[in-house]
Amino acid sequence: MQSVPVEFLSDQEAAAFGRYGGSVPLADLERFFYLDDADRKLVAGQREDHNRLGFSVQLATVRYIGRFQADPLDGVPSEVIDFLAGQLQVADPSCVKRYAQRQQTHREHAAKIRETLGLKDFAEVEAELAVFAGRRAWVTGDGPKAIFADAVGWLRDRDVLLPGVSRLARLVARERDAATQRLQDSLYAALAAGQRAALDALLEVAPGARVSELERWRTGPARASGLQMVKALNRVAEIIGSGLSRVQLDASVTPRRLAELARYGMGTDAAHLKRHGDQRRMATLVATVTQLEATATDDALELLELLMATELAGRARQEANKETVKRHPRLARASAMLAVVAQVLLEARDWGSEGEVRVCQVWEAIEARIPRAEVRAAVDTVTGMLPPPEALPEPDWRAELAKKTHAVVGLCKMLTATITFGANAQGAPVLAAMTALGEQLAGDTRWTAGNPRIHPQVVTGPWKHLVFGHPARDDGTVDRGAYIFCVLEQFCRHLKHREIYAETSTRYRNPQARLLDGQEWEAVKDDVLTTLGLPEDPGALLASHVTALDEALRYVGGRLAANADVRVDQAGRIDVTSDKAIAEPPSLADLRKRVAAMLPRVDIGEQILEVMGWVPQFLESLTALSGGAARMADLNVTVAACLTGQALNIGYGPVSSPGVPALERRRIGHAGRTYLRAAGYTAANPHLIAQQAGIGFARALGGGMVAPIDGMRFLVPVPSLTAKPNRKYFGPKRGMTFLNMINGQAFGTGHKIVAGTDRDCLHAIDLFFSPGAANLPEVLITDTGSYSDLIFGIASLLGVDYRPALADLPDQKG
Repeated sequence: MQSVPVEFLSDQEAAAFGRYGGSVPLADLERFFYLDDADRKLVAGQREDHNRLGFSVQLATVRYIGRFQADPLDGVPSEVIDFLAGQLQVADPSCVKRYAQRQQTHREHAAKIRETLGLKDFAEVEAELAVFAGRRAWVTGDGPKAIFADAVGWLRDRDVLLPGVSRLARLVARERDAATQRLQDSLYAALAAGQRAALDALLEVAPGARVSELERWRTGPARASGLQMVKALNRVAEIIGSGLSRVQLDASVTPRRLAELARYGMGTDAAHLKRHGDQRRMATLVATVTQLEATATDDALELLELLMATELAGRARQEANKETVKRHPRLARASAMLAVVAQVLLEARDWGSEGEVRVCQVWEAIEARIPRAEVRAAVDTVTGMLPPPEALPEPDWRAELAKKTHAVVGLCKMLTATITFGANAQGAPVLAAMTALGEQLAGDTRWTAGNPRIHPQVVTGPWKHLVFGHPARDDGTVDRGAYIFCVLEQFCRHLKHREIYAETSTRYRNPQARLLDGQEWEAVKDDVLTTLGLPEDPGALLASHVTALDEALRYVGGRLAANADVRVDQAGRIDVTSDKAIAEPPSLADLRKRVAAMLPRVDIGEQILEVMGWVPQFLESLTALSGGAARMADLNVTVAACLTGQALNIGYGPVSSPGVPALERRRIGHAGRTYLRAAGYTAANPHLIAQQAGIGFARALGGGMVAPIDGMRFLVPVPSLTAKPNRKYFGPKRGMTFLNMINGQAFGTGHKIVAGTDRDCLHAIDLFFSPGAANLPEVLITDTGSYSDLIFGIASLLGVDYRPALADLPDQKG
């Protein structure tokens, strides 16, 4: 069959559309090719075995692939014919070859099957499908392959015969292009002439500057320090002050579409953006600047969290611990003396009645063991080293922290004045105190408890004796450094729990801020519900989930009684008996050895060149910064060298070769900066996934609809906001987590960088639904670090089969 040229589908994908893709698994045979009583009655109306068998092949084929074939026997696997022949008791399945001789019979049978099954022609629903695809593209911004796959599912659900691949692909491409143009028109129309000029100015490099204003805004802080925090807040203030990040946009423009445009704008060179048409350029820039305010706010708040947790509070604890170790001998000696005094006082009760014991007698007994002067010195030592009884019995790191006000005074002045915060009832008093603290630092009023800018109600616990003194100072003054850090520490704690939130942030925003209501919801309701396939009234949907969950619980509970390998202990934990490992047979070890001996020894660069030869679309997707096609000879050799140097982390020197034009060091560096960009990888990766899916072994692994997600931890040797401390995994250094997603055919489909070792359950959902995938996986697999009941509920509501591998079962993973 000749390949149909479809722009976003590979030749293999286009050729496989509406056809058998090879052998049919037994599960599919039993599901789609079993003939029930109605089917048998329909088949029985045909004369002779070859007609009955051919009729049943057409009947089962249209159920399986969604369309009739021009040649009803073309590509039909032998196991399908044998399975059907066995049910019809046809002794010789090869007789079906006679069925292909008369085309009129094929058409008559297809018409009868279509009438019986109530199948509709594509033309009857084409307009309705166009509306669905348009809304899907408008709301989600998904790639054409994802919308194409959803369109196929939409047709199959409505018993519509699939059209030709090119016809359906053209519809999807047309509606997606229309949605993209509508988005660009909407964003362009929202801008005034002055705003358009200001956006264009962001792409220019000012005299004496090295980069454009856009590039400067896109560059976030890398080190955690008070000075860097002030610079980060200045960056936020500059973006907000431009007025470009808060353009009033059409309410129907979804945040996901803006995020898609912003993702492109954040990773594309300014020179490339300048070459776009006016509407695309303005739409990209306004989305990028809108996203930049959120990104800059996130960067500033992440920097604040890192500064407080590691650079300030962490080091203060270390210094307090060191001081504790130093003073321990003196404290131990003084405590031993006071223990002797306490023992004498306790023994004094046995000297007689309480009225007969005199103080002088007690002191005589004490001084017989320890001189009074040493007792006085011991009391001074203990009271000087230990906090008061109402304080926590831990090293007083807060006192060390209060000495570092120089690192945070600047950021405290600017924080609430630059970023707009909100708070719930728990966080409101602390936010008010933080706002007043900035005003207090900017003024010159006294630091007293009576000052209206000082909020004594937020000073609690161990901070009290540091802020107000112990006992409280007579003049009502408060310790400036202790009060600053008391408020700042509580502010960070409430911010982490989202009891205080930043309105424009993405990570630290109000969890309920994006919930639409009223006119805003009515404007986008139809598009959203159509895209998600949800009813307007959620009652029936939620009731079905409740019923399904209850049935599953009862089913599992009923089987527990009969399964001795699974039990629930008194603490409510599931105990699973460990399975013993199956011994590896000698034949498997021999097979592994033979296969390893057969594999050729090749360089990584040679492998990359060979793969690019198989998938020429990969290199074609790596466009230059200008957006045009490559204009260098032997670019594949240069790109292979560049990818090899990056993959091995050895730089370009070892892979360069003077005298070979394609391997000149400067040329490799130029290719790495010009062609190997995020946008190029995004466009090229789907071609590699499609090529991998066509390999027989990959198909044997499954349909690529399983998505395992796992994290790998790495040390980060350079200063970065993504590098956080964790002594368990990184020792005294810092690191990050690389969250990776692969499909069931062993191909990487997405990744995300997670700062430090944060619990990655929400990051896993974000990665699973990351845009750009041709087909959304059906099964999500994670380990314990990515599991929570919330994620289980979200996945269930979204129709995802979630299968976590839990490591906290007492005996083995689940």
